[in-house]
Amino acid sequence: MSDPIFFTAAATGLTLAEIAAAAGTGLPEGADPDRRFGGAASLESAGPDHLAYMDNARYGDALAATRAGVCLVSPRFAARCPAATIALVSRDPYRAYAALLGRLHPDALRPGSQFAVRGVASGAHVHPEARLEDGVTVDPGAVIGPGAEIGAGTVIGPNAVIGPGVRIGRDCSVGAGTTLSHALLGNRVILHPGARLGQDGFGFAMGASHLKVPQVGRVIVQDDVEIGANTTVDRGASRDTVIGEGTKIDNLVQIAHNVIIGRHCVIVSGVGISGSTTLEDYVVLGGQVGVVGHLRIGRGAQIAGSSNVNRDVPPGSRWGGTPAKPVRAWFRELTTLARLAERSSKDPAGDDA
Repeated sequence: MSDPIFFTAAATGLTLAEIAAAAGTGLPEGADPDRRFGGAASLESAGPDHLAYMDNARYGDALAATRAGVCLVSPRFAARCPAATIALVSRDPYRAYAALLGRLHPDALRPGSQFAVRGVASGAHVHPEARLEDGVTVDPGAVIGPGAEIGAGTVIGPNAVIGPGVRIGRDCSVGAGTTLSHALLGNRVILHPGARLGQDGFGFAMGASHLKVPQVGRVIVQDDVEIGANTTVDRGASRDTVIGEGTKIDNLVQIAHNVIIGRHCVIVSGVGISGSTTLEDYVVLGGQVGVVGHLRIGRGAQIAGSSNVNRDVPPGSRWGGTPAKPVRAWFRELTTLARLAERSSKDPAGDDA
């Protein structure tokens, strides 16, 4: 059986001068600016025609042993580069590497057609009243409802369902099996397979029998948002659910009705955000964070993974724990508990009979 390579590098590769310019670094004395590199690889697997990077002390030994032709490296590790590896010193080597990787593998930046088609594939179902600009790709099995509008350069994956009146901007990617209803998407939005946007929010008037509350809002997703596989974003009940520009959401996240998420937030896998909560710009939620409803998490706040947030969080703060609190208070509690446990283990009277 052959060993397929799913992401081949751009045919021409990059010259050392192009790599240095993109990384904002100078060239070492005597280095050939026209030397060409055909791909990127990890420190351990890179060869003489590969670009690598290093910015973490855990990989010091891997850096010292690398065979990479060129390595983006932070200043404190530059001296550990082997003599045969060209060290390009950067204050943020990972970010520089990411930008260069996008140039080497542009097809990995967003999912494309799973059927290698252009235009509407045979087996797709596009309603006559839907409006698709030139350059839209629709894979087999996809369903696009009446009144839907889709911008040029967008790819609709197989078996995706685009509901009536949904609007999708340009250069978006809607993954296989994704469903969209009551939603408006901006440009360059990526939805990975199985994402669900615009379904009912969980709203009931509790009583002897639970009366369903109609959910009449929408989901608004602004430009450059990325939403992971099997993530759900409920439409609003009385107002729109909004995902702000540039926000990145991981797989398996639940975002409830009326939630407002600001610009350039990062939400990691397993997070659950209850209804009517607001995240201001640049908020980071670690994996498996739970947020109760009707709260506000301030601009730039960061919440540690597995925490439970049950009250408002001030801007710029770092919280953790259950219930979540400022990290210093949380660490003090953890330290105190550890000392008590250690003391108890040394106390003979504390032994079980």
